[in-house]
Amino acid sequence: QVQLVESGGGLVQPGGSLRLSCAASTSIFHVYTWAWYRQAPGKQRDLVARISRAGDTVYEESVKGRFTISRVSAKNTVYLQMNSLKPEDTAVYYCNANPPMNYWGQGTQVTVSS
Repeated sequence: QVQLVESGGGLVQPGGSLRLSCAASTSIFHVYTWAWYRQAPGKQRDLVARISRAGDTVYEESVKGRFTISRVSAKNTVYLQMNSLKPEDTAVYYCNANPPMNYWGQGTQVTVSS
């Protein structure tokens, strides 16, 4: 069974930055398109950004220019650099393949507040 371990979340003031990491325990990491998703309280889980095997990226409109997704296949790791954070970015952030697998990790909480 694939394991997904997200880390790097925390409490940050508006305008601050965080870097999220996701370690995936799969020998076929390099096959997948990977993505970051987020779920705010009372809302559905939404796609934030995705990166293909070739490194092509797509971002949700509200994070364009502020977030950067990257991947290091040698480390089976996906990253999300988040800059200029806003209170509306507050959510639990998850990584998964895109389309997502049935299994989800525990996520990492990001709280943007003064």
